[in-house]
Amino acid sequence: MDFPPPPPKCAAVNSKTQEKLLASLARLRKETREWLEANCPPEMRQPMLVEADTFWGGRNKTYQSDAQRVWFERMREKKWIVPHWPAEYGGGGLDPERAKIVREEMAAISARPPLRSFGIMMLGPALLKFGTEEQKREHIPKILSGEIRWCQGYSEPNSGSDLASLQTRADDHGDHYIVNGQKIWTSYANKADWIFCLTRTDFAAKKHEGITFLLFDMTTPGVSTKPIKLISGASPFCETFFDNVRVPKANIVGQVNKGWDVAKYVLQFERDSISGIGDRGAKRAMSEIATSSVGVDREGRLDAPSLRAGLARFEVDEVAFQFASERASDQVKTGQAHPAFSSAMKYYGSELNKRRHELFMEMGGSDALEWESERSDHGRTPRTWLRTKANSIEGGTSEVMLGIVAKRILNLPGA
Repeated sequence: MDFPPPPPKCAAVNSKTQEKLLASLARLRKETREWLEANCPPEMRQPMLVEADTFWGGRNKTYQSDAQRVWFERMREKKWIVPHWPAEYGGGGLDPERAKIVREEMAAISARPPLRSFGIMMLGPALLKFGTEEQKREHIPKILSGEIRWCQGYSEPNSGSDLASLQTRADDHGDHYIVNGQKIWTSYANKADWIFCLTRTDFAAKKHEGITFLLFDMTTPGVSTKPIKLISGASPFCETFFDNVRVPKANIVGQVNKGWDVAKYVLQFERDSISGIGDRGAKRAMSEIATSSVGVDREGRLDAPSLRAGLARFEVDEVAFQFASERASDQVKTGQAHPAFSSAMKYYGSELNKRRHELFMEMGGSDALEWESERSDHGRTPRTWLRTKANSIEGGTSEVMLGIVAKRILNLPGA
């Protein structure tokens, strides 16, 4: 009998290297699990139900509880606020595989994010790619420490889906710009410390050119905000006004008149973060929640056939979305991700979250219409359901996302 030749020595070396890597990752997972179990307070493993459950940081930061403060401070000291950001700027310095282990082990115990921030979700990645070394060292440590809370100055009253038509202007005055104009739907602008803002610096250029990406302090003279009340009764959005706001040119991110490149990069991360609302993580299955609300029939099935069918379809789609998210994450790590795939994920995550809360309303029946009672937690179910309607608008409408998917992923011809 002919036997295959022995593997080359390099294969044996690679095998040993792989074994060492796997052993190292297994050891990190064990250490991570042990550290989280010892350091994440029980209160920080509960579902986030109200706005105060989210810690945003900022100059005027407040903690809902001592447990929230302890959890944030411990994760900050561990440098796991963003474990994969470079260590020289205050991040954990972990490679993608090790950072993924931290995220997975946090999800396994239902740990809340220690800090939520538009600086983390959007601005930070753009600074790491386009920012100067001085900008990185100035702003990224303050994002990770929760010292500065950011808001996003993109949409305008006449420039929403057609964002590149924006008219907020930044006029050149030597070493600084004078900014005038208005932004709208600026999330938490009234609570933010700084803003990353799209401005037009060349009105003669084509629409997607002549745009400059600026950073400035919200306490700068000439900046004002006005909350916008939503149908849910909440008011996270604002109108933001700029009246002769002086911004140093040192605060330009990227190149003058090339801010659209930075803006598009930020939008990828914004859409990724919005798509995340489609994934509930390790929380209870919807069918379990429905059973406790509606009850079961003689055969032990949910005692509502139409709701049962809707939940079955939803849970299949939810699992598919989770697998798609994992695949997208792996493609990003290997550099194989399609730049427009975030639009597909944003669309599907938004629509999935809207379906989820429609099912919650169906489960609750007439009780789900309660708006202000203590029993309904001041109408949390209907107010949240109404809020989800904006998911398919914010960060790019569902129609725009489908257009991007059709054009850039499916390569379909235009109209």
